Amino acid sequence: MQPPLNATVYLIDDDASVREALAWLLRSRHVPSESFDSAEAFEAMLHRSFTPAQPCCLLLDVRMPGLSGLALFERLAQRGLTQLMPVIFLTGHADVPTAVDAVKRGAFDFCEKPFSDNALVDRIEQALQQSARILQARSARTSVQSRLAGLTEREQDVMRLVVQGLPNKLIADQLNISVRTVEVHRSRVFDKMEVKSAVELTNMLRNI
Repeated sequence: MQPPLNATVYLIDDDASVREALAWLLRSRHVPSESFDSAEAFEAMLHRSFTPAQPCCLLLDVRMPGLSGLALFERLAQRGLTQLMPVIFLTGHADVPTAVDAVKRGAFDFCEKPFSDNALVDRIEQALQQSARILQARSARTSVQSRLAGLTEREQDVMRLVVQGLPNKLIADQLNISVRTVEVHRSRVFDKMEVKSAVELTNMLRNI
């Protein structure tokens, strides 16, 4: 498995030697990373300039001075970011139960120190793939919503009945318009929504 293009791993650990070792490991696998020596530093970056537009994940130490990794995870969860930015906790043996509990609450995984390089990179790549899927789905929803916004009120009326499976004659009767007018609106809906059939349109709307 290869990481998605333009992916970034955020390394958050107060131990400089751990950050350097992880950054070196990721460079050896051609995965870009950015390092932070505290949860506060990472959170400041989020508030200052971060817009999730590319796949990413966090390698997050459970125990750190000040804001703990677990507290940062909870804040990310409250903002709905833990699917888009999957969190892999780095933990010592004593913190394994805490990390397991975090996984149950939505963290991607945890790796106990000292960790296996290959196993860790495998999980990082899987986390980045999840992030890429979430971004792709979000982009698709935004695109569909933009197309929906371009429909006239009458086109929306016709579309709602089309996706219910009604034939043109019944749509015309319900909207008190001619069959020919329904055909025109139906064709415009398909063009604007960039679909070729009612089935394709229905599937598209089901996923937003």
